Amino acid sequence: MTVSAKIGPAVVLILALTQLIAVRAEDWPQWRGPNRDGVWSESRILETFPPNGLKVMWRAPVGIGFSSPVVAGGRVFVTDSELAKPKARERVHAFDAMTGQDLWSYAYDVNYPDGAFDEKSLRGPIATPVVESGRIYTLGASGKVFSLEAVKGDVLWQKDLKQEYPASDLYPSPSPLIEGDLLILLVGAKPGASVVAINKNTGKEVWKALDEEASASSPILVSAAGKRQLIIWTPQSVTALDPATGTTYWRQRLNTTQDATVSTPVYYKGNLLIGGLMLKLDSEKPGATVLWPKSRATARRILSDTSTAMFRDDYIYSARSAGEFVCLEASTGKQLWETDKVTDLKSGASVHVTANGNSALLYNDRGELIRAQLTPKGQHSAGAYVRQLNSSAPDKSMQNFPDGRLL
Repeated sequence: MTVSAKIGPAVVLILALTQLIAVRAEDWPQWRGPNRDGVWSESRILETFPPNGLKVMWRAPVGIGFSSPVVAGGRVFVTDSELAKPKARERVHAFDAMTGQDLWSYAYDVNYPDGAFDEKSLRGPIATPVVESGRIYTLGASGKVFSLEAVKGDVLWQKDLKQEYPASDLYPSPSPLIEGDLLILLVGAKPGASVVAINKNTGKEVWKALDEEASASSPILVSAAGKRQLIIWTPQSVTALDPATGTTYWRQRLNTTQDATVSTPVYYKGNLLIGGLMLKLDSEKPGATVLWPKSRATARRILSDTSTAMFRDDYIYSARSAGEFVCLEASTGKQLWETDKVTDLKSGASVHVTANGNSALLYNDRGELIRAQLTPKGQHSAGAYVRQLNSSAPDKSMQNFPDGRLL
């Protein structure tokens, strides 16, 4: 069994995290996993990392890209770009999940601006693909959408959103999701097409909604008040749409910036965390009320401008924008503890949290993978081992962090 991580822009790396490597793990077919909630349900995970680090099962070179790999049907899929100024291509790759064998690649030409070839601002796909029923759906950085056959990579249909909405400054960063027969995209198209739903079998547009800027925040689906609700976070608002029609159920103004509108909404037992804003969803009819914070200041309503929080029981565990890692009381937003030991304290720091049983995997912007038991008192953190994944720096050990501190 394995977990996969993309390390920097140049490598797909597969690590063994369980004791039974020969058995295939559950699929991870879309952004944040099967249920889009950042939960990895795999059992028999190593309690502690080996002294010499996790075994690298295989690695493969790839180009520039910012999407996550996805795993389905024994294959690992990842998107990237191939840059050779003035030409650029976006690509979709499929690897065998157990061996790393390159099964197929599909490439298509794109028109990137000159800045995309600058070493400081290299460009590639951002949205993570989604795999369902033997098909992989991708959204590229230039607004091209593809449905490919997952086994061989044959094109089933394609769509160019830039051609369909030529007046739009598209921002195709959020990862697509599937609801029934619909592939739902948050791209910021104009007019009135911030969100576009297309038939996943044909590529034909079914509905469009909202006239707001796009963000980097990927949408989610929740069930509340007896309705399926599509949660969309833009720099202007949080909106719940009927995923079947695009009709608005409710809208909460939330003025932020595009740079801050990054994390994915997190839902748990009627509570919806948007950045650093906690909403309570009405159980009788579609609607939402603000629980905390009462302040409308943007800085108070954003926990992290890079990372998505973990909602466990009555507590929130999250990075902050400057790199601190904190535990908050979900009902009030009160901070219970903070540590500055998970990553560097700097603007743009990130800590991506994946829940697994009663523990969590923390992957930070230093390329370190940490296993920890997170509790409201910060006890029994099993961050007992940290491995440098993206550099030649030596592996190092960590002690527990009582009271929320890594020592």
